[in-house]
Amino acid sequence: MRRVWPLTVRGTGALVLAIACFVVANEAGIVELMYFGFLLLAVIAASVGCLYVGRRRDVVTRSLVPDVASVGRETHVSVRVGVRTVIPTPPGTWRDTLPKGLRGKATGAFPALGSGLRGSERSVDLVYTVTGVRRGVHPLGPLTVRSTDPFGIARRTLVFGERTPVTVAPAVVDLSPLVDYAGATGGTLHTTTNQLGQGADNLVARPYAPGDSMRRIHWRATAHRDTLMVRQEEQESTPEATVVLDRGALRWSIDALHAPGADPGFEAGVSACVSAVARLVHDGYAVEVLDSDGTVLVERIEGGDMTEVEAMLAHFATVTARRDDHLPGLPRLFAGVSTGPIVLVVGRFDPPDADIVGPVAHHSTLPLILAVGPVGDAFERAADHGWHVAVIDPDGDLAISWANAVGRGTHHVLN
Repeated sequence: MRRVWPLTVRGTGALVLAIACFVVANEAGIVELMYFGFLLLAVIAASVGCLYVGRRRDVVTRSLVPDVASVGRETHVSVRVGVRTVIPTPPGTWRDTLPKGLRGKATGAFPALGSGLRGSERSVDLVYTVTGVRRGVHPLGPLTVRSTDPFGIARRTLVFGERTPVTVAPAVVDLSPLVDYAGATGGTLHTTTNQLGQGADNLVARPYAPGDSMRRIHWRATAHRDTLMVRQEEQESTPEATVVLDRGALRWSIDALHAPGADPGFEAGVSACVSAVARLVHDGYAVEVLDSDGTVLVERIEGGDMTEVEAMLAHFATVTARRDDHLPGLPRLFAGVSTGPIVLVVGRFDPPDADIVGPVAHHSTLPLILAVGPVGDAFERAADHGWHVAVIDPDGDLAISWANAVGRGTHHVLN
């Protein structure tokens, strides 16, 4: 509870006038002014009393829909204030304190409450909408309720110290699907197309091995051989993709080391990373999300599992840059490996970097570089190695950069 002067300007004026009446009555001997001064004091005391007597305890709880806010998207906040009071309380106004990571109008009218029998608790529900503006975990609150008496003489300001941590995830941009290129990238459309016109008799079966999914059991072959058999084609056609977020601070600004949301370029890179993961998972790819040193940023997400994508967003709410630079070691991660799409998200991208990561393109069906700050002819060199490339601008449209990069074999520099 915050202690403030309990009187409004009107109430303060009434108190000053009462004191003046006592002084003048004493000096001039005017008894009527003395009575008038006592009357003013009685009104002030009654006004203060109706605000400060009776209400015993208020409890604040908050809930958000969805539970995790996102940059650029609206989140509905519900605030429940439990009030215990035995006498009626006057109406007022409320304001919930918003952190820097959220923007919105968190104010409104607080209703008057009638007397509660035996001081039973009643609740007041407040609802407002906020928009995420900065990635991270931010404390929402405290809630402030300000009431005045019917005469506007006294006021009471209550500050409820309960704060609610709100997770603000990076912005997810709806990117164009890769279905038009599934034959080249190993996506689910490619898997389905290869099986068109094939009946169950044409499927190649092999003996069941521990770890095989029960969904792959070939029941006809199992009945024929009297032992569990699984479909060979389905096991071999699982599409995979890798998204690499290079967090080396040398390629971003120094602010990216300290706190989420501090560097616009790094925020654009994080948004590009999670957007690419969401797109690939939606298209049916099993996606691995790595740092450039091979560190697993989130566990492997199976194709179509959008629930795990939501969990990934909460994890990326607190990701920051790191001091080490491991991009030169990226080719070792893919040595001897052939996979589907590889999406590399990087900040500053120099010409020597293009030559270093060039061999990785030969291990991917769709190698794609998304860079915030390409330098010189870095993109031209990367394209010569087989990479699709595009600039991600903090103030630009990621969806356009993505669509142009995956839509053609040549590189595109989009500002």
